[in-house]
Amino acid sequence: MAQEVTTKPEVAEVVATEQAATPTSAPKKRKTKRSVPVGQVHILATFNNTIVSFTDSKGGVLAASSAGACGFRGSKKGTAYAAQVAAEKAGQLAKQQYGLSKVEVFVKGVGLGREAAIRSLMNLDMNVESIKDVTGVPHGGVRPKKARRV
Repeated sequence: MAQEVTTKPEVAEVVATEQAATPTSAPKKRKTKRSVPVGQVHILATFNNTIVSFTDSKGGVLAASSAGACGFRGSKKGTAYAAQVAAEKAGQLAKQQYGLSKVEVFVKGVGLGREAAIRSLMNLDMNVESIKDVTGVPHGGVRPKKARRV
């Protein structure tokens, strides 16, 4: 059984030819302005923060913001005012870049920012078609504590 022993220059040649064989990257396409007149707003309102996401009808995120991203820190992130500011910031971005005008709202969570975020959308002259609460509901509860042995 004869084994071929490769030398260093041959290995370098093979690597160089493989790199040359790969085509250079194709010219990048220009990003076109996409118009999305109808979309969805997902509001996650927890006790500690409020996250607002504007999506197209399939669920692809167009613009998003949160109370923390707007500069609020600590317990101030959970306030209704912080949710209002976050919704306005994301709403303006979605409206300017994508022309979003009609939205369906999906609210999840029990935080203070639920109503404030929706109210701020109406102030941006967005047509709110429907508001749906998608907060998870526990069923069956948590696993009980193990039985106490005396």
